[in-house]
Amino acid sequence: MCVRKAAAPEGLVARHRHDRPVNVLSGVRPMARTTVTYDSAGTDIAAHLYTPDTPAPGPRPALVVGHPGTGVKEQTSGTYAQLMAERGFVTLAFDAAHQGESGGLPRGLEDPAQRVEDFKAAVSYLTTREEVDAERIGLLGICASGGYSLAATGGDHRIKAVATVCTADPSRQFRLGAEGGQDPAVFQALLDAAAQARTAAARGEDPGVMTMFPETADQARALGGEHGAEGFEYYCTSRGGHERSAKFLAWESIDRLAFYDAFFAVPLIGPRPMLQIIGERAVTAWMAVEAHQRATGPKELYRIPGASHVDLYDKKEYIDPAVEKLTGFFTAALGTAA
Repeated sequence: MCVRKAAAPEGLVARHRHDRPVNVLSGVRPMARTTVTYDSAGTDIAAHLYTPDTPAPGPRPALVVGHPGTGVKEQTSGTYAQLMAERGFVTLAFDAAHQGESGGLPRGLEDPAQRVEDFKAAVSYLTTREEVDAERIGLLGICASGGYSLAATGGDHRIKAVATVCTADPSRQFRLGAEGGQDPAVFQALLDAAAQARTAAARGEDPGVMTMFPETADQARALGGEHGAEGFEYYCTSRGGHERSAKFLAWESIDRLAFYDAFFAVPLIGPRPMLQIIGERAVTAWMAVEAHQRATGPKELYRIPGASHVDLYDKKEYIDPAVEKLTGFFTAALGTAA
């Protein structure tokens, strides 16, 4: 496999650019999309703010929507943000620091503490928007952002409710594998490589990067089973691929992930409500089950029949019931959106 050196972004998107996206699933134009930037611990974060076009008697409830690991705001998080905006919520889909159009070096860094901070910074940004009711803000995390959104909610009482789709904790997934039964030697080898990369960087050498995807779907299936093949199909083909979606991680991501636990703060979420939506066939479901078991307040684990983990990224027959469930949950938790 070819290992590519990460490059810095050419520049952040312009602040407050407006357009009207056609929803990739419904083909309607009920909201405006504004391109914005805001600060997260000294890093500029690029985001899309979706605002419903329908009139409202006052400020609306709002949702921060986070993308999967290696994803960007133009993929599944943008899809969910658009669909929830159609239902009356102001939504904000953002690129994590070091990824997509957001700032931060090295590129491709997966820093759990920063990812949690990105959610909190997004909440701070929404409190400054006049169309948002600062007392009615929730989080929606997808895949890796599912884990990070739970951690952020546990430590930030401004967040009134949290929902996840395809909950994953990247630390658990790297340590234990997507299905939870990975040979411990696999992660130990990754830690060896991360240590060597740090030494190389200290000596002024190129540390390289960790390539996330193989060259073919068959190779992905051999390495990660059907889950790996589905990930390749979404991220590396015209189905869901995007030019800014990360195909690599900075090596120092590995040792930062080694000691992190996205579910540690889950008991602190109660009495605020927590909803997790998972695919019935998702091999990653064990992580959502663990988070559910740790929760102390109102909680629900909702399964979408027939769906795998990646099916919930973009397939209408699975996203539709997920969005219906999310709409009911956030309407009950945050109040009427329209």
